Amino acid sequence: MAKHSRSRAPKLNYAHAALGAVVIAGALVPTQIAQADKLPLADSPRVAALAGAPKEDAARVSAAGKAQTKAMPSAAAVLAEAKKQIGIKENAAGGGTKFQNWYVNSQRARETVARDGGSVTAYANAAWCAMFVSWVGEQTGARPQVGWDAYTVTHAKWFKANKRWGQTPKPGAVVFFSWSGSKSLDDINHVGFVEKGNGDGTISTIEGNTGNGVVEQRVRPTSQVVGYGYPTYSG
Repeated sequence: MAKHSRSRAPKLNYAHAALGAVVIAGALVPTQIAQADKLPLADSPRVAALAGAPKEDAARVSAAGKAQTKAMPSAAAVLAEAKKQIGIKENAAGGGTKFQNWYVNSQRARETVARDGGSVTAYANAAWCAMFVSWVGEQTGARPQVGWDAYTVTHAKWFKANKRWGQTPKPGAVVFFSWSGSKSLDDINHVGFVEKGNGDGTISTIEGNTGNGVVEQRVRPTSQVVGYGYPTYSG
């Protein structure tokens, strides 16, 4: 979850969490990449099934999944919550946002430290684009569908493992970027929400930890999109 350097040209290249290292006292500490996918990203019935839920529980998991889907907010509600956060900015140390503070105190932080190594407190000043997406999911009740993590690559792989991954921009979709134009999930640099596809090779988005460490609306070229994760919203 190390941050990129804060060079201002370009402004786009420091906004993701890296699994290969964590920041502790200003140093990069290697982590255990082999453990990356051992823990489920969200406590959804689908993830429980992927994690090896007993076969006899299949009916219960299916019923729970249907009930959970009905309880999900709409894409519009999730985007409205994300939009309310526009303008929130990190401090000079790269921290101080409510998104990072929430993650530090979450159960997921302890799980991702167990997976990646490092310290829970390191998230307080880590790149927070994925924490922003996760926080919005938590606040709106959409976390089981939006997922939660501090590492963009694992977040994307969770969507793909749950067969909710594709190449079409949809309002409320979670969009994953690679500034190099790579289509490999392992090369993902950044994440945000899709507001809409613009039909001209660009998408409108709401993203955290972009520009100079701010929540902003952006227009991005689809050439930088690796793919989209699709939460199952109520409408």
